[in-house]
Amino acid sequence: QVQLVESGGGSVQPGGSLRLSCDASGSNVRNNCVAWFRQGSGREREQVARRYPATSTDNAYYADSVKGRFTISRDSAKNTFYLQMRYLQTGDTGTYYCSIRIGGCTSRAGDFDYWGQGTQVTVSS
Repeated sequence: QVQLVESGGGSVQPGGSLRLSCDASGSNVRNNCVAWFRQGSGREREQVARRYPATSTDNAYYADSVKGRFTISRDSAKNTFYLQMRYLQTGDTGTYYCSIRIGGCTSRAGDFDYWGQGTQVTVSS
């Protein structure tokens, strides 16, 4: 049984940093697509970052809104993946979800197989 457990959300001021973690029991973060999505109030869930399976020639993808500020990584030994967020902006506020898709990556939330419970990130002065 696959279970994703997120941690690391919180409240920060603009310009601050947070690191989200997703502990993925029952799955293999190395061989599957891992991603982070976020959902702001009244908005659709959007993918902010994804990391391709280790066997892929592709590496990682970032939404334009977070490129250069967010980094997705994984630790295969711990079966955990992360989202390092820097230079946070008020527009980054929302609930962040980690997700795994068996096999290759896509940008569509509906294509992903497993989800975490969500963790709140609030960026406010």
